[in-house]
Amino acid sequence: MAITFFQRRKKQKYLILVLAVVIILIFVVVWRGFLVKPEPVLAPIILEPPKIEINFGVLKSPILKEFQSFEEIKPFEEEIGRENPFIPY
Repeated sequence: MAITFFQRRKKQKYLILVLAVVIILIFVVVWRGFLVKPEPVLAPIILEPPKIEINFGVLKSPILKEFQSFEEIKPFEEEIGRENPFIPY
């Protein structure tokens, strides 16, 4: 099938349109990347953390002395589990 004169002209119109879009994109990238002055960067605000004071006098309170400590947990004396847990019963 031969390409007619009108089809070539239509193809050229699309190519010209694509070329124009590419040129505009290149111009925008150059304009925003090199020609526009960057905004001044403000110095970051550094906040000092609040000073934390721990009152260890609370640990000497007579209320804490009334607490009872936990009993010691004894280890198991019998064998736990199976030798191979993956075999069926």
